[in-house]
Order: sequence, then C-alpha cells, then structure tokens
Amino acid sequence: MEEPIDNQLNIELSEEVAEGIYSNLAIITHSNSEFVLDFIRVMPGVPKAKVKSRIVLTPEHAKRFLRALEDNINKFESINGRIKINEEPPGFPMNFGGPTAQA
Repeated sequence: MEEPIDNQLNIELSEEVAEGIYSNLAIITHSNSEFVLDFIRVMPGVPKAKVKSRIVLTPEHAKRFLRALEDNINKFESINGRIKINEEPPGFPMNFGGPTAQA
C-alpha cells in the first residue's frame, strides 16, 4: 500500500474556468518584480480587441512557466511532429483567410 504524499496539493477547477478562453495573441510585459501576460482574441475585420485574461507572475514563476511550456512543446512535437510557425510577425489587422471587412 502506498503512503499518501504529505505535500500533495488539491486543485479545484470550476466548470466556467474549465471551458477555457481562446486567445490568438499574447502580449507580455514586465517590471522588476512581475511579468504580466495578457491574452487577447483578435477577430478578422474587427479593429478593436479586448484582453480576455491577464496572468501576473513573479519572475521565478515566469521562468518555471517557460520551462514547463518548453517541456510540453517538446513532448507534443515528439508525438505530432514539429510545430511550424511563420517567423514574420502578423500584420494588423489580421486576415484569417476570409474576405476583408470594408466600411
């Protein structure tokens, strides 16, 4: 029989949070004491976008997040193949392949 782990953390996930928030743009800023990650949803033909979620991290947690994300990307790519990205930043407004909106 296994001994229970003393330092185990019980994490709750509400239904609302479990649905997630779609984001196709992230803006990262920092000060000497924190990193701020703003997640935004940009829609085609809409010149305005709202921040959908903001996460504030300490520098140490930001670095741990970076390492965890790199580890997960490596695991994903080992199963699914390399993720291809366009090296040039997208222009704004973004065109998602549909017709460009006109006023």
